[in-house]
Amino acid sequence: MLVIEDEPILRIDALDMVDQAGFEAVEAMSVDDAIHILETRPDIRIVYMDLDMPRGIKGIELAARIRDRWPPIEIVLTAAYFTEQDLTLPARAEFYPKPVQRDDVIAAMRRLAEHVEEQSEQ
Repeated sequence: MLVIEDEPILRIDALDMVDQAGFEAVEAMSVDDAIHILETRPDIRIVYMDLDMPRGIKGIELAARIRDRWPPIEIVLTAAYFTEQDLTLPARAEFYPKPVQRDDVIAAMRRLAEHVEEQSEQ
């Protein structure tokens, strides 16, 4: 699972949450890092990302690019400064406002992983 978060403390917390959910985490600190990882790691099937990215492309634009370029990848989005009503989410993307409810996000990650598994078996 790819975690995209530019804030170090929040990234550590997200990585811990991914680990707690039972997944191997790969971390990206920027949009450029994330795109490089996605281009070189075909094993990434879920992305957990912050929409509040400071430089370059906006987080919601990155989510849309991920959906367009890597359609099988499931996307979990979070943000402190947006609500779901403020956004036009890409297809199959889920949104959780910050501060996230860890149990809800972990449940979503596990459910999405099951969906990925079902898709790969078909």
